[in-house]
Amino acid sequence: MKWDMAAEVREQAGKGAARQLRRNGKIPAVLYGQGECLLLRLNSETVTKVLQSRGGSTALISLRIAGAKSKADRTALFRDYQVDPVTGEILHVDLFEVSMNKPIRIKVPVSLVGGMPEGVKEGGVLHHNLRELLVECLPAAIPDSIEVDASPLRIGQGIHVKELTPKAGVKFLDESDQMVVSVAAPMSEAKLEALLTSSAVTEAGKEPEVIGKGKEEPQEGEEVAAEKGAVVAEKGAATAAKGAAAAEPKADKKESKEPKAEKREAKEEKKK
Repeated sequence: MKWDMAAEVREQAGKGAARQLRRNGKIPAVLYGQGECLLLRLNSETVTKVLQSRGGSTALISLRIAGAKSKADRTALFRDYQVDPVTGEILHVDLFEVSMNKPIRIKVPVSLVGGMPEGVKEGGVLHHNLRELLVECLPAAIPDSIEVDASPLRIGQGIHVKELTPKAGVKFLDESDQMVVSVAAPMSEAKLEALLTSSAVTEAGKEPEVIGKGKEEPQEGEEVAAEKGAVVAEKGAATAAKGAAAAEPKADKKESKEPKAEKREAKEEKKK
Protein backbone atom coordinates (compact mmCIF):
# COMPACT_ATOMS: atom_id res chain seq x y z
CA MET A 1 0.00 0.00 0.00
CA LYS A 2 1.25 3.50 -0.86
CA TRP A 3 0.38 6.77 0.84
CA ASP A 4 0.96 10.35 -0.21
CA MET A 5 2.21 12.60 2.57
CA ALA A 6 3.21 16.27 2.67
CA ALA A 7 6.28 17.25 4.69
CA GLU A 8 8.20 20.40 5.51
CA VAL A 9 11.85 20.89 6.33
CA ARG A 10 12.39 22.11 9.90
CA GLU A 11 15.41 24.03 11.07
CA GLN A 12 15.06 23.77 14.83
CA ALA A 13 15.71 20.62 16.86
CA GLY A 14 15.45 19.73 20.54
CA LYS A 15 12.71 19.03 23.07
CA GLY A 16 11.37 22.57 23.18
CA ALA A 17 10.95 22.79 19.41
CA ALA A 18 9.37 19.31 19.33
CA ARG A 19 6.80 20.25 21.97
CA GLN A 20 5.93 23.40 20.03
CA LEU A 21 5.37 21.33 16.87
CA ARG A 22 3.03 18.93 18.68
CA ARG A 23 0.98 21.81 20.07
CA ASN A 24 0.48 22.96 16.46
CA GLY A 25 -0.68 19.52 15.27
CA LYS A 26 2.66 18.52 13.75
CA ILE A 27 5.05 15.62 14.46
CA PRO A 28 8.85 15.96 14.37
CA ALA A 29 10.40 13.45 11.96
CA VAL A 30 13.79 12.51 10.53
CA LEU A 31 14.38 11.14 7.03
CA TYR A 32 17.46 8.90 6.73
CA GLY A 33 19.14 7.47 3.66
CA GLN A 34 20.58 8.36 0.27
CA GLY A 35 23.58 10.10 1.80
CA GLU A 36 21.76 12.73 3.85
CA CYS A 37 19.61 13.26 6.92
CA LEU A 38 16.66 15.66 6.80
CA LEU A 39 14.73 17.11 9.74
CA LEU A 40 11.04 17.18 8.83
CA ARG A 41 7.66 18.01 10.31
CA LEU A 42 4.61 15.95 9.35
CA ASN A 43 0.89 16.27 9.85
CA SER A 44 -0.12 14.40 13.01
CA GLU A 45 -3.50 13.20 11.72
CA THR A 46 -2.03 11.79 8.50
CA VAL A 47 0.74 9.89 10.29
CA THR A 48 -1.70 8.42 12.80
CA LYS A 49 -4.07 7.34 10.03
CA VAL A 50 -1.28 5.57 8.13
CA LEU A 51 0.15 3.74 11.15
CA GLN A 52 -3.28 2.58 12.32
CA SER A 53 -4.23 1.27 8.89
CA ARG A 54 -3.77 -2.35 7.80
CA GLY A 55 -0.17 -2.81 6.77
CA GLY A 56 0.74 0.66 7.98
CA SER A 57 4.12 -0.45 9.34
CA THR A 58 5.15 -1.62 5.86
CA ALA A 59 3.41 1.09 3.84
CA LEU A 60 5.33 3.02 1.18
CA ILE A 61 5.26 6.75 1.88
CA SER A 62 5.46 9.10 -1.09
CA LEU A 63 6.85 12.30 0.45
CA ARG A 64 6.51 15.74 -1.11
CA ILE A 65 8.96 17.86 0.86
CA ALA A 66 8.56 21.62 0.93
CA GLY A 67 11.80 23.52 1.39
CA ALA A 68 14.11 20.67 0.34
CA LYS A 69 17.35 21.84 -1.28
CA SER A 70 17.62 18.76 -3.51
CA LYS A 71 14.77 16.63 -4.89
CA ALA A 72 11.40 17.30 -3.30
CA ASP A 73 9.79 13.92 -4.03
CA ARG A 74 11.06 10.97 -1.98
CA THR A 75 9.84 7.42 -1.28
CA ALA A 76 10.30 6.14 2.25
CA LEU A 77 9.24 3.58 4.83
CA PHE A 78 8.47 3.98 8.50
CA ARG A 79 11.61 2.84 10.29
CA ASP A 80 10.56 3.58 13.85
CA TYR A 81 8.19 5.76 15.84
CA GLN A 82 7.76 6.83 19.46
CA VAL A 83 4.40 6.78 21.25
CA ASP A 84 3.35 8.44 24.49
CA PRO A 85 2.66 5.53 26.92
CA VAL A 86 -0.21 7.39 28.60
CA THR A 87 -2.10 9.18 25.81
CA GLY A 88 -1.05 6.99 22.86
CA GLU A 89 -0.06 10.11 20.94
CA ILE A 90 2.69 9.68 18.34
CA LEU A 91 5.64 11.78 19.48
CA HIS A 92 8.33 11.20 16.84
CA VAL A 93 8.81 9.38 13.53
CA ASP A 94 11.88 8.01 11.76
CA LEU A 95 11.65 7.45 8.00
CA PHE A 96 14.06 5.55 5.75
CA GLU A 97 14.37 6.54 2.11
CA VAL A 98 14.34 3.65 -0.37
CA SER A 99 15.08 3.16 -4.05
CA MET A 100 12.35 1.48 -6.05
CA ASN A 101 14.95 -0.44 -8.07
CA LYS A 102 16.84 -1.99 -5.15
CA PRO A 103 15.55 -4.88 -3.00
CA ILE A 104 15.24 -4.26 0.72
CA ARG A 105 14.78 -6.39 3.82
CA ILE A 106 11.80 -5.71 6.02
CA LYS A 107 9.71 -7.45 8.68
CA VAL A 108 6.12 -8.14 7.64
CA PRO A 109 3.36 -9.06 10.14
CA VAL A 110 1.83 -12.56 10.03
CA SER A 111 -1.97 -12.67 9.80
CA LEU A 112 -3.89 -15.84 10.71
CA VAL A 113 -6.89 -16.52 8.49
CA GLY A 114 -9.46 -19.29 8.04
CA GLY A 115 -11.17 -19.09 11.40
CA MET A 116 -10.63 -21.19 14.52
CA PRO A 117 -8.32 -24.20 14.03
CA GLU A 118 -9.84 -27.68 14.41
CA GLY A 119 -7.44 -28.49 17.22
CA VAL A 120 -8.64 -25.51 19.23
CA LYS A 121 -12.23 -26.69 18.84
CA GLU A 122 -11.10 -30.02 20.30
CA GLY A 123 -9.64 -28.25 23.35
CA GLY A 124 -6.12 -27.56 22.12
CA VAL A 125 -4.15 -24.36 22.67
CA LEU A 126 -3.16 -22.13 19.75
CA HIS A 127 0.44 -20.84 19.73
CA HIS A 128 1.24 -17.96 17.36
CA ASN A 129 5.00 -18.54 17.43
CA LEU A 130 6.11 -15.96 14.84
CA ARG A 131 4.27 -12.65 14.69
CA GLU A 132 6.53 -11.26 11.96
CA LEU A 133 8.60 -12.67 9.12
CA LEU A 134 11.73 -11.14 7.61
CA VAL A 135 11.40 -10.86 3.83
CA GLU A 136 13.47 -9.51 0.96
CA CYS A 137 11.85 -7.89 -2.05
CA LEU A 138 11.58 -4.70 -4.07
CA PRO A 139 9.73 -1.87 -2.30
CA ALA A 140 6.78 -2.14 -4.67
CA ALA A 141 6.34 -5.84 -3.82
CA ILE A 142 6.17 -5.46 -0.03
CA PRO A 143 3.04 -7.31 1.18
CA ASP A 144 0.75 -5.71 3.75
CA SER A 145 0.88 -9.00 5.69
CA ILE A 146 1.62 -12.68 5.24
CA GLU A 147 -1.59 -14.67 5.51
CA VAL A 148 -1.39 -18.11 7.11
CA ASP A 149 -4.40 -20.46 7.12
CA ALA A 150 -4.30 -22.27 10.47
CA SER A 151 -7.88 -23.62 10.36
CA PRO A 152 -6.95 -27.24 9.34
CA LEU A 153 -4.48 -27.68 12.20
CA ARG A 154 -5.27 -30.35 14.78
CA ILE A 155 -3.69 -30.98 18.15
CA GLY A 156 0.04 -31.58 17.77
CA GLN A 157 0.25 -30.02 14.30
CA GLY A 158 1.88 -26.79 13.11
CA ILE A 159 3.07 -24.80 10.13
CA HIS A 160 6.77 -24.07 9.52
CA VAL A 161 8.32 -21.29 7.46
CA LYS A 162 9.30 -23.79 4.75
CA GLU A 163 5.64 -24.74 4.32
CA LEU A 164 4.58 -21.20 3.41
CA THR A 165 4.27 -20.10 -0.21
CA PRO A 166 5.65 -16.58 -0.71
CA LYS A 167 4.20 -14.17 -3.24
CA ALA A 168 6.02 -13.49 -6.49
CA GLY A 169 9.18 -11.47 -5.88
CA VAL A 170 9.17 -12.09 -2.12
CA LYS A 171 11.79 -14.23 -0.37
CA PHE A 172 11.56 -15.47 3.23
CA LEU A 173 14.79 -15.02 5.21
CA ASP A 174 13.85 -16.71 8.50
CA GLU A 175 15.05 -20.24 9.28
CA SER A 176 12.98 -22.74 7.31
CA ASP A 177 12.41 -25.01 10.34
CA GLN A 178 10.98 -22.24 12.53
CA MET A 179 7.40 -22.78 13.64
CA VAL A 180 4.98 -20.04 12.60
CA VAL A 181 1.80 -21.33 14.24
CA SER A 182 0.91 -24.53 16.09
CA VAL A 183 -1.77 -26.19 18.21
CA ALA A 184 -0.63 -27.85 21.43
CA ALA A 185 -2.45 -30.39 23.58
CA PRO A 186 -4.01 -28.99 26.74
CA MET A 187 -2.66 -30.05 30.12
CA SER A 188 -4.91 -32.65 31.72
CA GLU A 189 -6.43 -32.01 35.13
CA ALA A 190 -4.64 -35.05 36.58
CA LYS A 191 -1.26 -33.83 35.33
CA LEU A 192 -1.96 -30.31 36.60
CA GLU A 193 -3.02 -31.64 40.01
CA ALA A 194 0.06 -33.88 40.20
CA LEU A 195 2.28 -30.95 39.31
CA LEU A 196 0.72 -28.72 41.94
CA THR A 197 0.86 -31.50 44.54
CA SER A 198 4.52 -32.27 43.87
CA SER A 199 5.45 -28.61 44.07
CA ALA A 200 3.52 -28.22 47.33
CA VAL A 201 5.32 -31.22 48.84
CA THR A 202 8.67 -29.84 47.75
CA GLU A 203 7.98 -26.48 49.36
CA ALA A 204 6.25 -27.62 52.58
CA GLY A 205 7.31 -31.23 53.23
CA LYS A 206 10.97 -31.29 52.21
CA GLU A 207 13.35 -30.02 54.84
CA PRO A 208 16.25 -28.08 53.35
CA GLU A 209 19.74 -29.44 53.87
CA VAL A 210 21.61 -27.55 56.60
CA ILE A 211 25.28 -27.81 57.55
CA GLY A 212 25.78 -27.57 61.32
CA LYS A 213 22.13 -28.11 62.17
CA GLY A 214 20.94 -26.31 65.28
CA LYS A 215 23.28 -23.37 65.02
CA GLU A 216 21.81 -20.04 64.23
CA GLU A 217 23.29 -18.07 61.42
CA PRO A 218 25.39 -15.21 62.84
CA GLN A 219 24.21 -11.70 62.25
CA GLU A 220 26.26 -9.18 60.36
CA GLY A 221 27.69 -7.59 63.54
CA GLU A 222 28.51 -10.98 65.03
CA GLU A 223 30.36 -12.01 61.88
CA VAL A 224 32.49 -8.86 62.06
CA ALA A 225 33.25 -9.47 65.78
CA ALA A 226 34.17 -13.08 65.07
CA GLU A 227 36.50 -12.03 62.28
CA LYS A 228 38.17 -9.44 64.58
CA GLY A 229 38.57 -12.09 67.32
CA ALA A 230 40.18 -14.47 64.87
CA VAL A 231 42.62 -11.76 63.79
CA VAL A 232 43.51 -10.94 67.43
CA ALA A 233 44.01 -14.66 68.18
CA GLU A 234 46.30 -15.01 65.19
CA LYS A 235 48.34 -11.99 66.32
CA GLY A 236 48.59 -13.45 69.87
CA ALA A 237 49.80 -16.78 68.54
CA ALA A 238 52.39 -15.03 66.40
CA THR A 239 53.62 -13.01 69.43
CA ALA A 240 53.89 -16.16 71.55
CA ALA A 241 55.86 -17.88 68.81
CA LYS A 242 58.27 -14.93 68.64
CA GLY A 243 58.71 -15.03 72.46
CA ALA A 244 59.49 -18.73 72.38
CA ALA A 245 62.01 -18.21 69.62
CA ALA A 246 63.68 -15.37 71.58
CA ALA A 247 63.81 -17.47 74.77
CA GLU A 248 65.67 -20.37 73.17
CA PRO A 249 68.97 -18.49 72.54
CA LYS A 250 69.02 -17.24 76.20
CA ALA A 251 68.89 -20.79 77.46
CA ASP A 252 71.91 -21.61 75.32
CA LYS A 253 73.83 -18.70 76.89
CA LYS A 254 73.18 -20.01 80.43
CA GLU A 255 74.40 -23.41 79.39
CA SER A 256 77.58 -21.85 77.97
CA LYS A 257 78.26 -20.10 81.33
CA GLU A 258 78.20 -23.35 83.34
CA PRO A 259 81.68 -24.63 82.14
CA LYS A 260 83.30 -21.32 83.29
CA ALA A 261 81.97 -21.80 86.84
CA GLU A 262 83.39 -25.33 86.93
CA LYS A 263 86.89 -23.98 85.96
CA ARG A 264 86.82 -21.43 88.79
CA GLU A 265 85.95 -24.15 91.34
CA ALA A 266 88.85 -26.30 90.07
CA LYS A 267 91.33 -23.42 90.50
CA GLU A 268 90.19 -22.80 94.08
CA GLU A 269 90.68 -26.49 94.95
CA LYS A 270 94.28 -26.39 93.61
CA LYS A 271 95.08 -23.36 95.78
CA LYS A 272 93.97 -25.26 98.84
